[in-house]
Amino acid sequence: MRNTSFMSRSILTAAACLFSLGVHAQEPIKVGVLHSLSGTMAISETTLKDTVLMMVEEQNSKGGVLGRPLEAVVVDPASDWPLFAERTRQLLSQDDVDVIFGAWTSVSRKAMLPVLEELNGLLFYPVQYEGEESSKNIFYTGAAPNQQAIPAVDYLMNDLGIERWVLAGTDYVYPRTTNRILEAYLKAQGVADEDIMINYTPFSHSDWQSIVSDISRFGSAGKATAVVSTINGDANVPFYRELGNQGISSLDIPVIAFSVGEEELSGIDARPLVGHMAAWNYFQSVDTDANTDFIARWHDFIGNTDRVTNDPMEATYIGFNMWVKAVEKAGTTDVDAVEQAMIGIETPNLTGGMAVMNKNHHLSKPVLIGEIQSDGQFQVVWETDGVVPGDAWSDYLEGSKDLISDWTDPIRCGNYNTVTGTCSGQSN
Repeated sequence: MRNTSFMSRSILTAAACLFSLGVHAQEPIKVGVLHSLSGTMAISETTLKDTVLMMVEEQNSKGGVLGRPLEAVVVDPASDWPLFAERTRQLLSQDDVDVIFGAWTSVSRKAMLPVLEELNGLLFYPVQYEGEESSKNIFYTGAAPNQQAIPAVDYLMNDLGIERWVLAGTDYVYPRTTNRILEAYLKAQGVADEDIMINYTPFSHSDWQSIVSDISRFGSAGKATAVVSTINGDANVPFYRELGNQGISSLDIPVIAFSVGEEELSGIDARPLVGHMAAWNYFQSVDTDANTDFIARWHDFIGNTDRVTNDPMEATYIGFNMWVKAVEKAGTTDVDAVEQAMIGIETPNLTGGMAVMNKNHHLSKPVLIGEIQSDGQFQVVWETDGVVPGDAWSDYLEGSKDLISDWTDPIRCGNYNTVTGTCSGQSN
């Protein structure tokens, strides 16, 4: 009996080894990673590339997906917006990736959009954006305006008593559309035209002296004034430096930013910025077991305990985990099957709750406002009671307030007009 038992175990062990070899011999599932590793946006996007690589490595350690290993295919669009479209076409038609995690700016996402729809690719977009869009081929895991910009203005108005508003942004689609929404919202709250100042600067803008002087003069009218910043990329460094040079502290004119997080602050002296704020759905300083574990895994993967985490990393983490669940639910990487399987998927976020993918391809997320500390971290000073469902279309813009996005039957439309009962854009 002993010999028979030994032989049986040996046969089973050999079979298991052969099965394992068969799994690893299968064709990999290719994961496209499309983030700028050079140029003006590299300061923000390089970390997201590393985040996807960490998630791929961890998933492979669990056996991959559907018994197949994952293989990351990394390309650098170099902060060149037309190049995002070219690299998307390359990933889908030449590299045969099954999914893409990538983009930061809305102009890069919009460059990718027609290629994604033409070739039926799938993008997980992990950064806050201006809304006014919903595509069958994109899942928006960053914040919509009602999950960041609107709550931030409400906080400034209701908790800090702000009466005058500087809307300062980089000159491209995200700041311009977000500020158009905010201007309409402020006016709906009774703010006069003369109490709103709007300014745009190019990417990588470095000479802030005259603009900051204008902001200082605008804030000297006897009314509490704040800057709502949609300045992106490396232009933030000289902007905050000039605030310090001109002696403008958070007590004088507080700045609340939508594109400045731990990563951007890690390269500058944060001491002059103490008290300025950012609105996100996650901060590294959030004290939860899930976040502590994620930070430890990140430091272990990157080999540097000084490397910070930030909101778009959490959005990447959530999107990646949801994609894995959707592929396993669908039993395939087929884009159409995964797209439908994604809707309703839930996965833990890093702030102690659950992220839910809604019918409009947007997440339900908490909203947090944090004050910059001298070490470049944020102290959370306000947060929503629970999660806020992302709204693809603004309630404050004509032409948008009657639109909804619903990618389930019977609507299956990204911009369905609830008044006319018609779909005027992409549908499937």
